[in-house]
Amino acid sequence: MKVLIVLTSHDELGDTGRKTGFWLEELAAPYYRFKDAGHEIVLASPKGGRPPLDPKSNEPGFQTDDTRRFEADAEAVAALASTVRLDSVSAEDYDTVFYPGGHGPLWDLAEDPASARLIETTIRSGKPVALVCHAPGVLRHVTGEDGGPLVAGRRVTGFTNSEEAAVDLVDVVPFLVENELVALGGHYSKAEDWAPYVVEDGLLITGQNPASSAAAADALVARFTA
Repeated sequence: MKVLIVLTSHDELGDTGRKTGFWLEELAAPYYRFKDAGHEIVLASPKGGRPPLDPKSNEPGFQTDDTRRFEADAEAVAALASTVRLDSVSAEDYDTVFYPGGHGPLWDLAEDPASARLIETTIRSGKPVALVCHAPGVLRHVTGEDGGPLVAGRRVTGFTNSEEAAVDLVDVVPFLVENELVALGGHYSKAEDWAPYVVEDGLLITGQNPASSAAAADALVARFTA
């Protein structure tokens, strides 16, 4: 299996003056699920090169065995430093696509035509796509074969309104993931805040929060090992 992992290039947390980007655990945990299963991994981002890391995700309280392994892995660090430009990617070259979250994707990937095309083409080719935490918000402009929202009528999850409130960013983010998925016609569900929770609906896999990233990757791996 050849996996494309798509990361944000956005690093400004609204008008707060604080930095954001991708959430490290949501990259590291899936990365090693794929790598340890023997799959090839390519990293991409809208601008290419090194994508911004949300500095909070690297604080001691948020570090995990996977994040520590990633930061000590020269091959992984080199891949992160040289992501390919998203608009240069062809969906036909990959078996599946995985989107980590962090707040950054709400500003760039959610509005990126190349990202929308990638997801649409992948799904229409019969290949699965997984998005976790804030990344399900990237689906806001993605259409299904009927021309309507891809998530309409599908079971989905993503970062909850209460989780956003808990990190005090409800009034900072451009939109709330839970509200957006519901407005698009998705059958949204969730677990308790911060608990792992993954929903599979056909080729679309969504995870609620950082704790769900490994399980979402496991769901993809299972599809290629069954």
